[in-house]
Amino acid sequence: MDIPRIFNITESAHRIHNPFTPEKFATLGEALRLEPGTRVLDLGSGSGEMLCTWARDYGITGTGVDMSQLFSGQATRRAEELGVADRVEFIHGDAAGYVADEKVGVAACVGATWIGGGFAGTIDLLAQSLAPGGIILIGEPYWRQLPPTEEVAKGCLAHSVADFLLLPQLIRSFGDLGYDVVEMVLANQDGWDRYEAAKWLTMRRWLETNPDDELAGEVRAQLTSEPERYSLYTREYMGWGVFALMAR
Repeated sequence: MDIPRIFNITESAHRIHNPFTPEKFATLGEALRLEPGTRVLDLGSGSGEMLCTWARDYGITGTGVDMSQLFSGQATRRAEELGVADRVEFIHGDAAGYVADEKVGVAACVGATWIGGGFAGTIDLLAQSLAPGGIILIGEPYWRQLPPTEEVAKGCLAHSVADFLLLPQLIRSFGDLGYDVVEMVLANQDGWDRYEAAKWLTMRRWLETNPDDELAGEVRAQLTSEPERYSLYTREYMGWGVFALMAR
């Protein structure tokens, strides 16, 4: 069980696998008023930076689940590095359908809502692990500005303009599902740059040491095209944020 190998290659040096920075995760933790001992479930936890730093800074405990064996291993090592291995654990497994054995105060999926077929299904999944009065965290892309054509939307790696909503529409959709939006922290362009541009050096270094790998051609094609594609499309049209929800 693992994610496609291309992602393990391009994001192998990432600690955060979305457009957030460490400062943004710190802001989010502070905004949520996390109390020591709060249990957090993170589905699609990547390399574990959110859980590990929150355990260090706010005293939470928690569990992360991710399909990438590489990222799950990195998360475990990060917990040891920060001295919080006794407070957080990371499971290499499929987050789709995962329900915690013990109810949690915060149930999160920050950037992998495909596990529930979209944010609505992921909210339903997270709600099954949530204690009464708890908070759901959803990390989701949105359009900063509506792409003028389907070609532009595809340049943002969307299938179509309909794949994402404008920010006011996304917030309204949470209300339509029966949730109050009680907080939000949005990525900025620096965060997008750190997420996307950091892949390019990783790809170049990987190509230098793996010239004969079966994925070398695909990695070379991405390294050649991604800087221009990103600066032309994603950087101009895509937003991303984490939204804190409480059931009405």
